[in-house]
Amino acid sequence: MKVNDAVKAKINKILFERNMTVNKLAVSSGLMQSTVDSILNGRSKNPTLGTISKICHGINMPLSEFFQDEVFEDIDVE
Repeated sequence: MKVNDAVKAKINKILFERNMTVNKLAVSSGLMQSTVDSILNGRSKNPTLGTISKICHGINMPLSEFFQDEVFEDIDVE
């Protein structure tokens, strides 16, 4: 799995578990909804750590917890 796919899967998991909309996540994170949409739609091929950090801050989740998920275990680095 590529990094962007793992990030997308983790964000979708968070949205489902917290019963959040993309808009609510974007607002709470201080991001444009289009930024979150581009990650979830696969248009963003390399979401930055800064963007992921903002998402984590917006949902009160430590960055380390975000990456402690099975989706990040088999990352394809190429």
